Amino acid sequence: MQGTVATFDPQTHTGTLLLDDGSELTFPAEAFHASGLRLLRLGQRVGVEAAPDGQVTRVHLPGIS
Repeated sequence: MQGTVATFDPQTHTGTLLLDDGSELTFPAEAFHASGLRLLRLGQRVGVEAAPDGQVTRVHLPGIS
């Protein structure tokens, strides 16, 4: 699934995504750290991987990682 970064806190590495279906999804610092990225910017397109229970496990740049 993909979405757009709506919020990102560079101190805590947590944030909120606006998914393509219009829903919001928060992600924990662990999902950001799993990406290998150092920063996200507002409006940036990202891909999201989630566990079967819906917990976000990784936020990544589509087509790159």
